[in-house]
Amino acid sequence: MKRIVSPALAVLLALALVPAPAFVPPAEAANESFDCLMEPHVVVSVGAAVEGLLEAVNVDRGDLVAKGEVIATLESSAERAAVALAAARAQIESATKSSQARFDFGVRRWVRTDELFKQNLIPLRELDEAETQKVLAEIGVLEAKENRTLAHLELERAKAALALKTIRSPFDGVVVERLLSPGELVEQAPILKIAQIDPLRVEVILPVSMLGKVTLGTQAQVMPDAPVTKEPLAARVKIVDRVADAASGTFGVRLEVPNPSYRLPAGLRCTVRFLD
Repeated sequence: MKRIVSPALAVLLALALVPAPAFVPPAEAANESFDCLMEPHVVVSVGAAVEGLLEAVNVDRGDLVAKGEVIATLESSAERAAVALAAARAQIESATKSSQARFDFGVRRWVRTDELFKQNLIPLRELDEAETQKVLAEIGVLEAKENRTLAHLELERAKAALALKTIRSPFDGVVVERLLSPGELVEQAPILKIAQIDPLRVEVILPVSMLGKVTLGTQAQVMPDAPVTKEPLAARVKIVDRVADAASGTFGVRLEVPNPSYRLPAGLRCTVRFLD
């Protein structure tokens, strides 16, 4: 007796005879391309080392700044006056010259008195007085030199106090945000937020199957999602996390992309492909 097989059952039997495709890891199926994010190398909130009234802010959001450039100043009239006073004191030479003149005179007087004493023309008391005045004059010269050294140190301290009223950029970068305006009191709040975007950091999360395949110095190609460039960007691995996330089965990797002309903005999504 011939068994009749339904069409649906025939299709299922045919699919069962077809060999199942081999499992392909997601990374291999995607040609080892992973989603990433391009971030600034570092972002800092720049403030003042001392409290004071904000006198001027020389930059605004989006401005490029160079390392050491003056970006803001606090009111510093008292500090400038202190520098001028300390500089005037450091330049005074009258005390040193007068002390040196008294010492030279004391030496000459002691020499003459010593000669007269050797000829038994004066008593020992006058020789002792001449020698004492010579020693005191020598101490006066030393004191004048020490006072002038202290005056120079006072000048350096006044200059340092004035420098605290001047805020400079810690590195080459771009102003992200201006938080305070002239006339506001600066206490502990930052004045500006500056980002260093050369080089750019590229953060990527990889599956644990990539452990050992990506190491320090591994070269990669980064392609931003936004149409800022048509060519892949050369990157190099700088950090590989040594602790994986057990819950997600992933670990983090950081790459660096040179950006000397600042043509690439930070904050872009991207894809990365490792070459080595």
